[in-house]
Amino acid sequence: MEGKKLTQNGESDRGPVATLRRIAFLMERQREESRRIEAFRKAARTILPLPEEDVRRRAEAGTLTELPGIGPSTAAVITDACHGVVPERLVALEKTAGPLATGGEDLRARLRGDLHSHSDWSDGGSPLEEMAMTAMELGHDYLVLTDHSPRLRVANGLSAERLTRQLGVVDAVNEHLDGRFTLLKGIEVDILDDGSLDQTPEMLGQLDVRVASVHSKLKMDPEPMTRRMVGAVRNPHTNVLGHCTGRLVTGNRGVRPQSRFDAKAVFTACAEEGVAVEINSRPERRDPPTKLLQLARDLGCVFSIDSDAHAPGQLDMLDYGAARATEAGIDPDRIVNTWPRDRLLAWASARL
Repeated sequence: MEGKKLTQNGESDRGPVATLRRIAFLMERQREESRRIEAFRKAARTILPLPEEDVRRRAEAGTLTELPGIGPSTAAVITDACHGVVPERLVALEKTAGPLATGGEDLRARLRGDLHSHSDWSDGGSPLEEMAMTAMELGHDYLVLTDHSPRLRVANGLSAERLTRQLGVVDAVNEHLDGRFTLLKGIEVDILDDGSLDQTPEMLGQLDVRVASVHSKLKMDPEPMTRRMVGAVRNPHTNVLGHCTGRLVTGNRGVRPQSRFDAKAVFTACAEEGVAVEINSRPERRDPPTKLLQLARDLGCVFSIDSDAHAPGQLDMLDYGAARATEAGIDPDRIVNTWPRDRLLAWASARL
């Protein structure tokens, strides 16, 4: 995302909407409290449709807080931005704007997109349009929108009807973008207990990319868990095996041990079917663990470095995955999101 612009006098030429979005983005990168972040994104949405002069008049008159969704803190940020001043909050946050992880910078620069992201259609925090806009600002060529499937009710999973409506919105966004960037149609589909996928084949066939993940019964015995995962990998609709162990190593959700399964059998199936093993970039996941990542590498798997972003700023978490892939010595051409869009789409549709 574009950095702050300062004149020689320490002033900024960033407008109030861009300032609010930048603050929210940097807070999301640092995984700050969602409620506080939403205050800045809500304020940006409030003033976005207003004429610039109206916002400036309100800033001068001190009446910004009369607008819905704008409180004293966000009003102060808007007022500073209207005066060309960089808010103190943004000055402090910009100090965190460097790479989130080191060692993977060259690979990170080669990533053309992200195959795993969520919007407020399921359990993400922002509209899909905001996710697409931020991905563009990060230099992506494409972003796959992968909201959850119906069974994951706790994450507001999409029924076939809701997903159909979402696909229409994605078409409208892409028409507006006119080829400058592509929001790809996708899903994070639950792997059910028997290895089937939690969406109809007809619906899955309308999508560009499908990430299949286990979200339930993570303590299943190793033998049935292996059958479950191999069954999903063998399904021709599956393109990416998401966060394969389901573990959590840190974060506000606590810790969770990794699922037990025959990793050699699962990754061999991935290699045979051309299914990418996801390198999940969320720092609370670090999934697969290092030994399993090395095993998948040695068995000939391809990979996808994904953010699993639930907010726009989290799209930048690809830094973590790029660092892990570099450390593991994975050839960049085995990472499918280093590929141009057309090559990616050809791979994703090859088994259908």
